[in-house]
Amino acid sequence: MDFADVVRTRSSVRDYDPARPVPRPALERILEAGRLAPSAANRQPWRFIVVSSPEALAKVRRCYAKAWFHDAPQVLAVTGNAEAAWTRQADGWNALETDLAIAMDHLVLAAANEGVGTCWIANFQPDALRSALGLDADHRVFAITPLGYPRPGADAERLKERKTFDQVVEFR
Repeated sequence: MDFADVVRTRSSVRDYDPARPVPRPALERILEAGRLAPSAANRQPWRFIVVSSPEALAKVRRCYAKAWFHDAPQVLAVTGNAEAAWTRQADGWNALETDLAIAMDHLVLAAANEGVGTCWIANFQPDALRSALGLDADHRVFAITPLGYPRPGADAERLKERKTFDQVVEFR
């Protein structure tokens, strides 16, 4: 798919076909896009965790209560370590969240290119999710997304209205 089409057609999916897991080759292409994302000072302070086993999914699903989330055959967690991220000396600003947002965006767009549905989720229970994933205290879960194919006939949510180009862009 043309990149402009990927950006234009990507949407948040909230209706997954639980019987259609994403095949390993497609998952690897999606994850490769995240791996190649830029990060401050090329620190790459991330770890991407694909949850697929029924036991692990049961634990992760307890951390976000929406029923539609429980139908997704896989869940992707984007995690990171602030100590591994670049920190600006002038004011101590740590780039972890920026780096992880860039990686997450690459992952979501790559999934759209594969025809795989996603929905960027930040409203989860962080401590419970960290425990469900077996992460140590140094690693934070930045965001999660279900991974899966939309259920046949499902309508993906699309933000129909966007501000105009002139409302968001300035040339100086």
